[in-house]
Amino acid sequence: MENINWSDLSFGYMKTDFNVRSYYKDGAWGDLEISDSEQITMHMASTCLHYGQEAFEGLKAFRGKDGKVRIFRMRENALRLQASCRGIEMIEFPVELFEKAIVEVVKQNERFVPPYESGASLYIRPLIIGTGAQVGVKPSKEYLFVVFVTPVGPYFREGFKPTPYCIIRGYDRAAPYGTGTIKVGGNYAASLVAGNIAHSKGYSAVLYLDAKEKKYIDECGPANFFGIKNNTYITPESSSILPSITNKSLMILAEELGMKVERRPIPVEELETFEETGACGTAAVISPVSRIDDLEENKSYVFSETGEAGPMSLRLYNKLRSIQYGDEEDKWGWVTVLD
Repeated sequence: MENINWSDLSFGYMKTDFNVRSYYKDGAWGDLEISDSEQITMHMASTCLHYGQEAFEGLKAFRGKDGKVRIFRMRENALRLQASCRGIEMIEFPVELFEKAIVEVVKQNERFVPPYESGASLYIRPLIIGTGAQVGVKPSKEYLFVVFVTPVGPYFREGFKPTPYCIIRGYDRAAPYGTGTIKVGGNYAASLVAGNIAHSKGYSAVLYLDAKEKKYIDECGPANFFGIKNNTYITPESSSILPSITNKSLMILAEELGMKVERRPIPVEELETFEETGACGTAAVISPVSRIDDLEENKSYVFSETGEAGPMSLRLYNKLRSIQYGDEEDKWGWVTVLD
């Protein structure tokens, strides 16, 4: 393997040795297959290409101080992928087969799991696509499940440092009762234009408001949102937010640290009252927010003037990472340790 500067990795794709696949044909999922090809062959009329029948997940594996590799909360990812399949009429991938595929792909590429304390991890990307040929708008009768891995650094190049976000009211990520609660590519395609506008203005991401009234915080382009005040962890409740596994974990850890937890609608004006805010997800873990600029209202909400993350965000980040790396007891059975 070429020499990899583990501490200087970006969040991007790097070729690894193998991926794992399974095909759904004739009413059943086939056995797992190990492939060294980076290519997928499909019919030009595949439903994933024409009608968006695709769903994906993201999870990570970490190498601990003891040298062992740990996979974080893969059953939750399996269950969320099934929910995504139900949301767009795809055949669900069995939980047990999903877990077997994840373990297998990590073992097959174990040499790409970054070393302990390198700041990097092994990102795992499962994907389901409809491969059956259809011209009418109908669900496919054939599917491909594939999972590949790539070593990655921080999602935001600044790492665990506060960065600015912005509110752009002219764009929506997902409609109420649409596909916002499931992890499908269309939600991310819908965020590209506003995301590029934000990046061109020097912001890390867009903080979307609810699509119906533009009164409540929804979520960030790549992650869930949370705010902290009065020793309380507050995160939005909405019919168009992806249920982040990282956010679920942070809510449990916040209670463990003696905080109150509230999941409820957050009016945009409430931003004025937060002591800390952040975005959270598998890729970013926690991305602290330095300020949020409401571009249309010409208003700015500042959370970090020192350039450092707030104390509770730091505690939550360190506690979650300690569990992922095996430095702290895993009370909830979140981690799968490879043999």
